Amino acid sequence: MKRFALSETPFDTAALRAQLLDDRVGGYASFEGWVRDHNQGRAVRTLRYEAYAALAETEGERVLAEALEKFDVLDARCVHRVGDLAIGELAVWVGVAAAHRDAAFAACRYVIDEIKARVPIWKHERYADGDAGWLHPETNAGEPR
Repeated sequence: MKRFALSETPFDTAALRAQLLDDRVGGYASFEGWVRDHNQGRAVRTLRYEAYAALAETEGERVLAEALEKFDVLDARCVHRVGDLAIGELAVWVGVAAAHRDAAFAACRYVIDEIKARVPIWKHERYADGDAGWLHPETNAGEPR
C-alpha cells in the first residue's frame, strides 16, 4: 500500500484522514502546509513545486516506513502537491494514527521534517517584484523547515 503520493490537483484531507481510521486509534495528528504570501522578507505572488517523481515517491515511502518503525504508530500518510499553486492553497498534508497522542505528534513532526529535508521536491517562487527563484530546504539557511 502506498503511503506517500505526489498530486497535481488539490486533494481532500477528510478522505485521507478516513484512510487512517481504525478501532485501535486513540490519537491522530496531522500537519497541513499552505502556500504563504511571503518568504524571507519578500512578497510571494505564486509558486510551483516540481519533483523528481520516481525518487520522491521512493524516498517518501522510506520516510513513512521509518516513522512506523521509530514511533509506536499504527499508520501514516503524506501527500505533496506538484505544479502551480496559489497563495493559500494546501501544498502538503501529513496524517498519523496511533494508540496514543504522544506517538502521533512525534511521528507527524518526524515525517514532515524528513520529507522537507530528503525528498527531491523543489519550490519555484514568483515574487511580487517580478523576480523568481528556486528553493530547496538546503538553500534556505536559517529558515525554519
